[in-house]
Amino acid sequence: MSSEDLEQKIIAQLKTVYDPEIPVDVYELGLIYEINFPSEDEVEIVMTLTSPNCPAAEHLPREVEEKVKALEQVGKVTVRITFDPPWSRDMMSEEAQLELGLL
Repeated sequence: MSSEDLEQKIIAQLKTVYDPEIPVDVYELGLIYEINFPSEDEVEIVMTLTSPNCPAAEHLPREVEEKVKALEQVGKVTVRITFDPPWSRDMMSEEAQLELGLL
């Protein structure tokens, strides 16, 4: 399977993880900054949270890791949290902005 195909499967999994305070998935919210493949069966996700004090800070990264690890092509998942650059509404997809009535 190509890394592009696997990336699409990973994105599909990420779209099933929702921020508990906002009814939009973490991918459409723009919380996923990078999806990297350090080795053949290893995935690194670089993500952020809506704020450093986000109540879901413990829960969301763990759920992202579990959903991606559920894919049979994935052996190891590393989720790295960053606040650089800080998340802003501008990072949300148009779909997410429409969902939240921001467009």
